[in-house]
Amino acid sequence: MSKKAHKKDTEKKGKEKEVNKNEETLQNEEVQQEQQEAKKEVSENVEELKKQLQELNDKYLRLSAEYDNYRKRTLKEKMELTKSAGASVILALLPVIDDFDRALAHLDDAKDLDAVKEGILLIYSKFKEFLAQQGVTEIEATNKEFDTDHHEAITKIPAPSEEMKGKVIDTVEKGYMLNDKVIRFAKVVVGE
Repeated sequence: MSKKAHKKDTEKKGKEKEVNKNEETLQNEEVQQEQQEAKKEVSENVEELKKQLQELNDKYLRLSAEYDNYRKRTLKEKMELTKSAGASVILALLPVIDDFDRALAHLDDAKDLDAVKEGILLIYSKFKEFLAQQGVTEIEATNKEFDTDHHEAITKIPAPSEEMKGKVIDTVEKGYMLNDKVIRFAKVVVGE
């Protein structure tokens, strides 16, 4: 090969190397640019996610506070309702107490025992009527089958007859129900 050809070949190789370097540089620049764009996009996504997280945290805190206020408010309302319900029961009892006061005031002056009995019976019936209005009912016990859901046996005695076995012979203390729920069991004597 001649010097000229060798020189041309070397120049050609040099140009090829330079072209390859330029291509590599361009490729590196493109890769770097893509990486920077990806970093920028990731950074924007992170910022957006942080913003969403902060918004959700804020919503959560507000909802939590709102629920706590609701719970406190309903608890307060429930307590007030219980107080006022008790007040209405007491208010309804006051006329019965007034009747007892009037009866006691005239008890010393009373000469007619039948009139006193009648007055006490009127007050008693008024009180029983008040209890019925409040949903309180008396548990029937005497001569009924012994029922542990309504009766409390305080003693057992021999039954006066065969049909009274397992039945209530006597009621020592009356039992009461409030709206179909036992509030005091009837204390009874059971025949065996």
